[in-house]
Amino acid sequence: MSNMNRSMEGHYQLKKHGYNVQSYGTGPQVRLPGPSQNRSNNYDFGTPYAQINNDLRTQAKGEERLHTHYTRLGLFAMIDRNMTVKLAPEKFQQEHMSYDVIFTCEERVFELVCEELLNRAGVQSRPVHVINIEIEDNHKESQTGGKTIVELAKCIVASKDLERDMDGIIEDVQKRMPHRLLYTMAFY
Repeated sequence: MSNMNRSMEGHYQLKKHGYNVQSYGTGPQVRLPGPSQNRSNNYDFGTPYAQINNDLRTQAKGEERLHTHYTRLGLFAMIDRNMTVKLAPEKFQQEHMSYDVIFTCEERVFELVCEELLNRAGVQSRPVHVINIEIEDNHKESQTGGKTIVELAKCIVASKDLERDMDGIIEDVQKRMPHRLLYTMAFY
């Protein structure tokens, strides 16, 4: 649920503050909790959030226990939010645009992004700042983590020389915000 929850909350908050932002997942599929602990709901990247929403609501229709389960997990609210942000989940490894900054919300995803960038071999010799904000995967922490991402974005945009300032930005935000940060520079 991490891309659907943490990074989409960051996307939502950045968009709300007027930033030009894209968000991606890194796994093989979009994975959401299912009717039971050992049965998840899996969707291909590119499946519209409206379709995911309809599927979950259809599953829960007439099944009070399942409807309560999905509501308690915040799935309906999360999908409703995501539908206001973009059409469908997208996969980072299939995206070939380049960015100045990439935020991740889990160390495992940070490592996958860095690996993907390394596999692309830096042929453009274009730097990208990759920052991980370690955010616990629940709705409350996602909202707090989104605020940390916005704070980082504000500091980054205010910088006149990002290469020179980035270490100080990371250090400053790390002191003021509750999330552990990881940072590296990679290349496209």
